[in-house]
Amino acid sequence: MPDPVLDPALILPRSEHSISRANISKSALNVLYGLHKAGYEACLVGGGVRDLLLGVTPKDFDIATSASPDQVRATFRNCRLIGRRFRLAHVHYGPEIVEVATYRASHDKAEDQDDARLDGDRILRDNVYGTREEDVIRRDFTVNALYYRIEDFALIDHVGALEDIALRRLRTIGDPEARYREDPVRMLRAVRLAAKLDLSIELATEAPLFELGYLLETVPQSRLFDEAVKLLLSGHGVRSYELLLQYRLLDYLFPLEATQIDPERDRLIRAALANTDQRVATGLPVTPSFLLAVLLWDPLQEAVARQLVRGVSEHEAFFHAQEEVLR
Repeated sequence: MPDPVLDPALILPRSEHSISRANISKSALNVLYGLHKAGYEACLVGGGVRDLLLGVTPKDFDIATSASPDQVRATFRNCRLIGRRFRLAHVHYGPEIVEVATYRASHDKAEDQDDARLDGDRILRDNVYGTREEDVIRRDFTVNALYYRIEDFALIDHVGALEDIALRRLRTIGDPEARYREDPVRMLRAVRLAAKLDLSIELATEAPLFELGYLLETVPQSRLFDEAVKLLLSGHGVRSYELLLQYRLLDYLFPLEATQIDPERDRLIRAALANTDQRVATGLPVTPSFLLAVLLWDPLQEAVARQLVRGVSEHEAFFHAQEEVLR
């Protein structure tokens, strides 16, 4: 897929946007200033910038920089490098971790084949470094592609993100199908952002969601679990569930739910998710185990019935059914 053509960047000076350093964590500011002092460009990027503009308190702050991972590590003694698929720097401040990513470039600029690896359209390794202008077109959605530059406190928009935020619209950067094929988890991310921020999904961005759910079968289960937790246990579970049903993605996230969800099961799931959303809103703890139990309750009953037909005791039927469903 050819890279999208960027319009000239819209650069808003500090006087023309609402982002204040007072709302950015001290640790993130330390990293931003440290990289700038060392001679590198450093920007707050992604969800943190988006949330600040939408009046939402960010859960974390990610940083993008012109410094390579090794240069970031050389700048901060409290830095550790992680990841092979996507090399990142983690700068530690007590329990807080500030994630720092080097600007990425297109894979055709790789000097070493180990830095860029594909499986068909899916990205397996992505460690080709470039400029901010190259980095922005590698990102998923426009609302995640704003840069807040620490050297002059300017807000930089390469892809019409500010207009999309004003319209509360979710739109991919570049061809939507190609973006989802590169990383199928982006389909779940689209659902999560739409549910969390009450965004409408642009028609071209939405259309492939109905057709490409099967790509999630190639995603490691650990990543799917992480995304499921973010979707269902972050305070917007009911809306996430509705969108997962709408786009037929629940079939791949929870395969046992692939059969038609009848009204009684639907009411149970919605009640559990509403309860979880309420607990999140009031600061009470939540656990994946509760929602997994609800989602798997009907499949468990069906498995018990199959076991009972074989003539085993109810206790043994439940034991074997539980094993079957969990597996």
